[in-house]
Amino acid sequence: MSGSGGWRQDDQEIAAKHQVHPNQVSTWKRQAIEGMADVFARGGKPEEPTEVEIKGLHTKIVRLVVENAFFCPKG
Repeated sequence: MSGSGGWRQDDQEIAAKHQVHPNQVSTWKRQAIEGMADVFARGGKPEEPTEVEIKGLHTKIVRLVVENAFFCPKG
């Protein structure tokens, strides 16, 4: 472990522990830092889904219901 007090892990250690590439850890860290201001601005409340996201999910649900009815008929 590196850093002050031995509590901070570097990207290599985190990547090895979670079996991901170190570049992925760096990307996640950058995304977290960039998104923190928005999270705190919302007071920690989750972001509401957009209308496009809701419509997309409804479309997916309908498709899955139809597929389920076709592949798993009752009776």
